[in-house]
Amino acid sequence: MRRKILTTAIGVVLAAAILIVAVSMVEVSGKQTEIWKNGEKDSLTTIGFSQVGAESDWRSANSISMKRTFTPERGYDLIFEDAKQKQSDQIKAIRKFIQQEVDYIVFSPVVESGWDTVLEEAKRAEIPVIIIDRKVAVKDSSLYAAWIGSNFYLEGQKACKVMKAYVDEQQIPEVNIVNIQGTLGATSQIGRTNALEDAAQKYGWNLLEQESGEYTEAKAYEVMSKMLLEHDDINFVYCENDNEAFGAIDAIRDAGKTVGPGGDIQIISFDATREGLRRTLHREILINGECNPWHGEYVEKVIHMLETNELWQKEMYVPEETFYSMPEDMQIMLGGKEYTVQTVTESIVQKREY
Repeated sequence: MRRKILTTAIGVVLAAAILIVAVSMVEVSGKQTEIWKNGEKDSLTTIGFSQVGAESDWRSANSISMKRTFTPERGYDLIFEDAKQKQSDQIKAIRKFIQQEVDYIVFSPVVESGWDTVLEEAKRAEIPVIIIDRKVAVKDSSLYAAWIGSNFYLEGQKACKVMKAYVDEQQIPEVNIVNIQGTLGATSQIGRTNALEDAAQKYGWNLLEQESGEYTEAKAYEVMSKMLLEHDDINFVYCENDNEAFGAIDAIRDAGKTVGPGGDIQIISFDATREGLRRTLHREILINGECNPWHGEYVEKVIHMLETNELWQKEMYVPEETFYSMPEDMQIMLGGKEYTVQTVTESIVQKREY
């Protein structure tokens, strides 16, 4: 009799344990993910995030920012999809998020155009869409709730203003510049390219050639090698991210030329990654415009504002700095506003996380 009672008791305990485990399991297809915390049922806010890819150090840091912010401990279930630089993969991911009935869709678009249809589907499903980094060009701006990212044109303006000061200070008689662009059609490429084109026209610089380096080191090396064969008078290279700058520097050196102040060719870059700043410190890169990748905390702020009906702005720019390889900080004026351009120190390099 005792053995029968004991067996029954064990069975009850096991059944209860199985039930607790079953209830505690995360159900990712539901709009609110049910979990148990301290013996009470709780819900996670589900975020579907489609990232462009992992083409650069900046992009990897941007992904880390989202993963650090949207964790179960902070009340979120993050569904992360890597589009591998393909818009078709991003559209598939967004449709998958809609089917999973996530609470919010966040994505960084590969290019600006071609999003109207899938964003209309998200709107019909009543899922707010938050866009980060690059922008979208859609007929109806109500298809997305907010955009968070950089002022890419201002980044380029600041870099060109510093370049103009350097040219004047060094009394360089003629500027012969080539532009290794980012992924054509991306917001970052459009903004930075437009800033250079406007500056070249304003200051009388010779813009010899423009070609996409696709934001990668390997492609930039290929493009720079070709440009050096076609133009023997290049003295400035405007690279639209650090990885392109690294590839360009290697190509220049392999061609028997030098980079940096006092050298044959000056490099302008963007992102201000740790390696990019290190190379700026060592005077391989003349100017490096920061592109802030830490978007996660700003996305979370927008989500909180949406949930409390307090969203007061459609676009949110993240704060950014401009760095210089020369010995002292400098001040520049743009649009009636003064900006400090920082000289890079070892301390600044060491503090950079990415």
